[in-house]
Amino acid sequence: QFVEEMGLSDMIVMGNSLGGHIGLMYTLDNPDKVGALVLTGSSGLFENSMGGSYPKRGDYNYIKERVGYTFYDPNTVGEEYVKEIFETLKSISKSMRIVAIAKSAQRHNMAGEIADIKVPTLLIWGLNDTITPPAVAHEFNKRIPNSTLRFIDKCCHAPMMERPQEFNEILEDFLISQS
Repeated sequence: QFVEEMGLSDMIVMGNSLGGHIGLMYTLDNPDKVGALVLTGSSGLFENSMGGSYPKRGDYNYIKERVGYTFYDPNTVGEEYVKEIFETLKSISKSMRIVAIAKSAQRHNMAGEIADIKVPTLLIWGLNDTITPPAVAHEFNKRIPNSTLRFIDKCCHAPMMERPQEFNEILEDFLISQS
């Protein structure tokens, strides 16, 4: 609705993790609106997004531990970020939405569809991602025809947070190549 009202087209869609899954679906559903796609740690092929569990509301230490698994160096994440996640998950409605999105991603394997993505696609992946491992990145790269895969070493599932300078250099090179 927002895209239509603003008259946007030729957008560069970017998503991490479950957001990458949403980006894949949007790109497939709206190929006329998307000029390029950037995915990092995206779900859509093999799901381990919650490491076999779902958010436990009200258990701060559990949330802190799970958030730590997202990073190569768990000390990268500050208490402020953990508190933000914890506060989000305290909301029953927000927790239910997260679980619904995760379960939907698990049910909706996109392996058969992503070959239809024709726009230039950049895959930026943490070489040490344990949530969507490098093998998943290679599979995306194999299945999306016009894709480029770049890895960031000593980085897990959120390269834009864990290694922002390297991430932004890779992203900037891609964006310049698209203009």
